[in-house]
Amino acid sequence: MKLLEERIVEEGRVLPGNILKVDMFLNHQIDPKLFQAMGKEFYEKFKHKKITKVLTLEVSGIAIAYAAALEFGVPVLFAKKIESLTISQDVYSSKVISYTKNKTYDIRVDKKFLTEEDHVLIIDDFMANGEAMKGLINLCNQAGATVEAIGIAIEKTFQKGGKTIREQGYDIESLAMIKAFEEGKVVFEERD
Repeated sequence: MKLLEERIVEEGRVLPGNILKVDMFLNHQIDPKLFQAMGKEFYEKFKHKKITKVLTLEVSGIAIAYAAALEFGVPVLFAKKIESLTISQDVYSSKVISYTKNKTYDIRVDKKFLTEEDHVLIIDDFMANGEAMKGLINLCNQAGATVEAIGIAIEKTFQKGGKTIREQGYDIESLAMIKAFEEGKVVFEERD
């Protein structure tokens, strides 16, 4: 998606450890018009699929998932990382390792919100090693839900996550695909 790639080049910063900081428009401060455009792009890519729910992980994936769900006219469900007294004990849970935080989270969704009748579009802001995606897929598998597709805002293709998940047969579309960071600059994958 050209608009997202332009914003990454203009406002993103490459930090040590192959971390891309895009907090000006994606995961701290949000640009609503950009998110609306991303939601429409995901809809165009997956409108042929039967989607009944959009699933993401709190926190940074929620706004992108909302934009996509609005286009599909379906609910957004986000897996919680933070324990809360308001979530029931009847949950599906999985462990997720955060690449940027170097921390393991127990993620969970209430069983009443994810069922075997659901056809799920999973959305997230980044894919690096694919740990968050594996956890979200695991939640769907526990529920017997069908993962129809996966939408990623920014994928680092030089890390193994996208390749590993694609090899498992999942339909993944990433709006910006980064193949390298060279001298502090972002190098994108060539698109067909």
